[in-house]
Amino acid sequence: MWLQKKVPEQLVGEIQKLENITRNLPSVATQLVGNFYDIFSGSLGVILNILLVTVVMIMLLANPRPYIRLFLVFFPSFYRRRAARILKKCEIALVGWTRGILFNMLVITILSWLGLSILQVQVPLANALLAGLLTFIPNLGPTISCIPPIVLALSDAPWKAVAVLILYILIQQAESNILTPLVMKRQVSLLPAVTLLAQATFAVFFGFIGLFLALPLAVVARVWIEEVLIKDILSDWNKKDDLVHLDR
Repeated sequence: MWLQKKVPEQLVGEIQKLENITRNLPSVATQLVGNFYDIFSGSLGVILNILLVTVVMIMLLANPRPYIRLFLVFFPSFYRRRAARILKKCEIALVGWTRGILFNMLVITILSWLGLSILQVQVPLANALLAGLLTFIPNLGPTISCIPPIVLALSDAPWKAVAVLILYILIQQAESNILTPLVMKRQVSLLPAVTLLAQATFAVFFGFIGLFLALPLAVVARVWIEEVLIKDILSDWNKKDDLVHLDR
């Protein structure tokens, strides 16, 4: 008798659980579809933004003269030659910075590939390419690039994950203390605080694509501030002050 009462009670409990699950299925399915849509739309937006920036860059590089003329029209006539010279300096600074960052990306890719191959981490070349590409985003890029190889190494052995972390720390120390000062010593270099502020600002206004545009635009902004604000405005004021003191 006790078994006969106990078994139906268990069946009733299971049936109630099944009813609760089936009742919650529509909301769970809606949530899953919504999350998938958010991820898909976000990824599609990032891809479209990258394609848009790439197309615009190709158009600018293919025939830059009309765009330069259009840009110079917004300056007073007496300042257009000076603005053209500043644009030339921006071009030189961007070319130099691009060469330096590409060299750093290549070296970090090679070092990461060699280190991950020695540690026998899965897909070392793909992880190394990711580390090299994310070098374009200082501060945040190296942190993101070390996550996939650490997860893959952790699936093999805990000590291997620690070894991968140490490897990436050593590579980033070599890049920040040896490669960057050596490569960028003759190019336009940015202070770490300025780099971080530029990334945060452009990420807020332009999202993920702003992280890629932050440093090139910061290099251009530095040239304009140095040439216009410091040399053309503040230096002229200093000369006027000196003339006033001489008159006295």
